[in-house]
Formats: sequence, structure tokens, C-alpha cells
Amino acid sequence: MAAGSCLLLLLLPSLVTATHSPPGCKIRVTSKGLDLVKQEGLRFVEQELQNITVSDLHGNEGRFQYNISQVKVTELQLAFSDLNFQPQQHLVFNINNASISLRFRRQLLYWFFYDVGSINASADGVHIYTVLQLAKDEAGRLKISNMTCDASIARMHAGFSGTLRKVYEFLSTFIVTGMRFLLSQQICPSLEHASLVLLNSLLDTVPVRNYVDEHIGIDYSLLRDPSISTDTLDLDFKGMFFPRVREDQELENHAVEPVIKETERMVYVAFSEYFFDSAMHSYFQAGVLTMELEGEKVPKDLEVLLRATFFGTIFMLSPSVDAPLRLVLQVSAPPRCIIKPSGTSVSVSAFLNISLVPPDRPPVQLSSMAMETKLSAKVFLQGKALRVQLDLRRFRIYSKQSALESLALFSLQAPLKTLLQLTIMPIINERTKKGVQIPLPEGMDFTREVVTNHAGFLTVGADLHFSKGLREVIEKYRPVPTATA
Repeated sequence: MAAGSCLLLLLLPSLVTATHSPPGCKIRVTSKGLDLVKQEGLRFVEQELQNITVSDLHGNEGRFQYNISQVKVTELQLAFSDLNFQPQQHLVFNINNASISLRFRRQLLYWFFYDVGSINASADGVHIYTVLQLAKDEAGRLKISNMTCDASIARMHAGFSGTLRKVYEFLSTFIVTGMRFLLSQQICPSLEHASLVLLNSLLDTVPVRNYVDEHIGIDYSLLRDPSISTDTLDLDFKGMFFPRVREDQELENHAVEPVIKETERMVYVAFSEYFFDSAMHSYFQAGVLTMELEGEKVPKDLEVLLRATFFGTIFMLSPSVDAPLRLVLQVSAPPRCIIKPSGTSVSVSAFLNISLVPPDRPPVQLSSMAMETKLSAKVFLQGKALRVQLDLRRFRIYSKQSALESLALFSLQAPLKTLLQLTIMPIINERTKKGVQIPLPEGMDFTREVVTNHAGFLTVGADLHFSKGLREVIEKYRPVPTATA
């Protein structure tokens, strides 16, 4: 028994490490970002409370009979409100000393006097305390998993007019008490529907697993429930690309876990080397990191130099010496991303095969050379799209056959580098121009972005901007009511 306990203690650290998968992408929302969300959320809450439906109220007290109907909220004053982080997994939305103005239709009978008209009423000292619990659902999407709500009304006043005003004011206690009870009972169900149904439909617009282009897709599923402190909300995303030909492929993450310490901006997004490595690995697995130039596509100056470089070899291939050239550039291993405080770079190893392609005859290979290149990468954010601009920094070629041929290839180094810069790099940058979407809800964008490099990861600090209101997006994705049997 003791031996088993010792073994469990020895294995425990490795089990904990195994269960904590490092994120490829991490998002932090700060208190400043929450303040912006509060402003937009408050407008949404006002709109929801204005749509409160209050049941008709009727009854009698001795000779006094009343019927209240067509209750409608005319105005709300929600000046004192707060939206705060609560450690673990919660957001707290608190409204104090609010007021709600109402208008409803009255039908009153007192002895033989019958009166019909409208009444203006106001509910003052309205207090609403709501706690939203955030969690990861089965699909890996952030959701509001639970909500607790408490609402109360301190006082309510109804204004009567007409010949029976004094009588109404004496008997209005029955009406005001009933209306106060009915109104307070409708606030929390309205906010519960707004949170668990409507706001969750907004969170459904966050991309979780979608296609980037015809070759690869990305998995933005949450690895765990959100982590909330008094000042921040942190979300750990898988941040892994996958080839569409093998969507179930998993690339193990050995990169440094991003650590966000800043809180000055509204939001921070961190990307580890794994995020970019998985993208390049997926493109490699999809078989698209190969380019071929033949005939007129080969730059003329380079063609002349290539024909003159291989000593007398190609001149002995008569009559194939005038045949078109073919250059095949093929990446030999998945490229690797290296992020340092000084900048971001990508290391690429490839083969370049040079052949003659005589008409109606088999190709004649002139040389097969190895290439090692290092690309500098400029990472930037535009809207919600993360984009990368690549530039060729270092370039080296050598022969796989002999040192003598490597020496002969030295004169090709500059022309081939120019070929890559003018021909290949524009094609690559055109592919990365579209970028990949960051997991934010629809209608929310980044502004004033600043990219900062760290050892093994980079962060993008930005402010948030609502390009669309919550109501507009929610109405677009509002769940269609289902008919009940």
C-alpha cells in the first residue's frame, strides 16, 4: 500500500503537466475593456427591460373593483450601474437606485361610478443584482452557463386624475402594491432570457473551428474554463491549424506558454510559436509548399546564368541544349517560427531541382541543390484579421552531390535570391494577405494595435470598438422560436 502511494506521488507532477495543455493563443480582457462592454451592455439591458410584459391586474376591495391592463414601460433611468469581474468564473452586473416609468390602462368601478382611462406610474429605488457564470461548453466555446438574479423595488407611485382622484388615491394602495409585485417578478426572467439565450447567441458568432482557405483550417476551441481575477479575464485557446485533408490531425504543443502581464489596453492577444508552426506544418501536410517555374516563367537573366553555370554539361546534351528550363522549388520539412524580443523569423529548408524539358522527351536533370533561408516576419492586426508580411533575410544554397558543385553554385546565390524576392515571395505574401480571424464576437473589432515580441511568443495590445451594436448582431442571430406541441 505504501509503495503504491509513493508511486502515485511520483507520477502526480507528470499527470498535472499532462492535463494542462499550453494554449497556442491567449486573450486577456482588462477592466478597461469591461468598461466598454458595460456601456454597450447597459443599452442592451435598457432595451430588454423596456420590453417587459406585465400581466393584467384585477381584483376588488369591498365596493371597489379595478382592472389594470396594457402595461408598458415608457422610460428607464439606469444611471448607477457597475459591471465587474468576480474571481473564478463570474461577471457581476449591479444596478442601484434605478427608476422605471410605466403607463397602463385603468378600468375602475366604485359603487355606481365607472371610470376608464390611463395611469402614469413610476417605480423608484429599483435594485438589480445579477451574477453571470462563464464556462467552456462541449464544443469549446465560451458561454454563459448560469445566472443568478435578485431584483427589488423600494417604492412605487401612481398618479391619478379626474373627478374621483381623491377616492383613487385612497384606494390606490391595492393597485400600487400589486403592480410593484408583478413588475419586480418580471425583471429577472427578462434578464435571464437576455443572458442565457440572446447573449449566448452572440457568443455563438465567435469562430471555434473553421476553414482559413481551401488548404487549412484553425481550431480556436477553449482548453479550459475562463480564469477571472478582480481586474482581468483570461481565455486559453487551442490555437492550432490543421490541414483540411487530415482534419483530425493533432500537432503536439512544445512551445513556450504565452504570459500576459500588461493591463493598460482593453484587450491583449498572445500567440506562441506553436500557433505559427502549426499553420506552416498544415500547409506542408497539405502539399502546397511546392512551386514550379518553366519556360517563359523563368526570368531571362537567370536562365542565361543557369545555362552558363553548369560548365559544359548542358552543351553536351545536344540537341536538348535549347530546351526550356524547369525550376522546381520544394520545401523539404515544415518551416519553423522563432519569436525573440528582437523580432520574428521563419526558417525554411528546401530543394531546388533544375532540369531541361525537351519537347516529347524525358526531362534532363541538371542539378539538385539544397536551400536554407531565413525570412523576417512582420505580424500585424487589421480589424479582426491577424496578418503576416514575410521578407527574405538570409539565403544559402549548396549541392547535395559534391563540394565542387557547391563551389560552382556560389555565383547563383545572388540571382536565386533575387528570384525568390521578385517571384516567390509575392506569391507567398498574397496567400498570407487575407490573414486569419481572431476569436471575437461579430460586431467587435480592434483599434490602436501594438505588437510586442517576447521570448517564444508575441502579444498584440489593442482597444475595442463596437462596429455593430449588441442589439443589431443579436437580432441577426436571434434563435427562431420553436412551436410547442
